[in-house]
Amino acid sequence: MAKVIEGLYYSESHEFVRVEGDFGFVGITDYAQNALGNVVYVDMPDVDDEVEAGEEFGAVESVKAASDLISPVSGTVVEVNEALDDQPELINQDAFENWIIKVQLSDPSEVENLMDAKAYAAFCEK
Repeated sequence: MAKVIEGLYYSESHEFVRVEGDFGFVGITDYAQNALGNVVYVDMPDVDDEVEAGEEFGAVESVKAASDLISPVSGTVVEVNEALDDQPELINQDAFENWIIKVQLSDPSEVENLMDAKAYAAFCEK
């Protein structure tokens, strides 16, 4: 059973967002990293890039597959997790701790369109 954390918001494409004030930390879920297998590369946007909810912002590549990253929220990238450049496998060790991008949210109400932990857990069981 994949780990699901209360208090985060989840998308159907298996990204999460942790909201802290005006910022959202976006990454892939434990379910996603488990499905991908050993992550070998993370393609991330640049700082100051705009991301749109529902739009691609990068990709995660594993030994098995490559998967597009779909942003659950809109805003401006203010930070990327540079540790993933050298150690993409950190996502496999703890997907929730090792977020991919930090976004200045342009519309914080967008999280209302995402699933809470309970809904996401049920979604993953389907």
